[in-house]
Amino acid sequence: MEIFLSIDTWIALLTLTFLEIVLGIDNIIFISIVAGKLPLHQQRKARLLGLSLALIVRILLLFGITWLIGLTQPVIEVYDFSLSWRDIILMLGGLFLIAKSTSEIHHKVEGDEHATEVKKVTAFGNAIVQIVLLDIIFSFDSILTAVGLTNEIKLMIIAVIVSIIVMMIFAKAISNFINKQPTLQVLALSFLILIGFMLIIEGLHYHVPKGYIYFAVFFSLIVEIINIKVRKK
Repeated sequence: MEIFLSIDTWIALLTLTFLEIVLGIDNIIFISIVAGKLPLHQQRKARLLGLSLALIVRILLLFGITWLIGLTQPVIEVYDFSLSWRDIILMLGGLFLIAKSTSEIHHKVEGDEHATEVKKVTAFGNAIVQIVLLDIIFSFDSILTAVGLTNEIKLMIIAVIVSIIVMMIFAKAISNFINKQPTLQVLALSFLILIGFMLIIEGLHYHVPKGYIYFAVFFSLIVEIINIKVRKK
């Protein structure tokens, strides 16, 4: 339990939880759309079950990816430079975050938000299957963000659990707030690009202190909160 006595640990946990919640908005929206196709008495159950399955999927992916990252034996060697499976996974994950985040920011700037098409749901089971499949897709950026921010699997799991519980309780309120403040989404996507670059650099054997990322996240978040208050006035 000494891990939780460090201030850096708490900063990492708060940063990761914040990003997990913001990144989970798309998941909440999709689950709400699918659940909305069901009879009224089944909708709340579908939302809770969908988010519970999202939690399970993310924890399983966390264990899988962190196990793969533990493979540090070189598999590619060119002169004095070598790459292990860990390095390859980190670089591919970084490229994925950069590509996806850049695409999302482009859609927001162009005002061309991609609409999620959901087939008409006639049965509760069909709705859950759709939710599980999309949970897997939505989970990748979440897991890669966790890997980019901390090396502690315990912190990753706690942040995922806390973010999912918060979304279960305040799903509608969080979705409405983030949609009213799209700059928060752009801010989170921008940090995903930064984390993506950091993953690539680490895959190339250059260590980047994560404290710089935490400071940048909280400084930018404070500035954005001030901007929101100024815009309201």
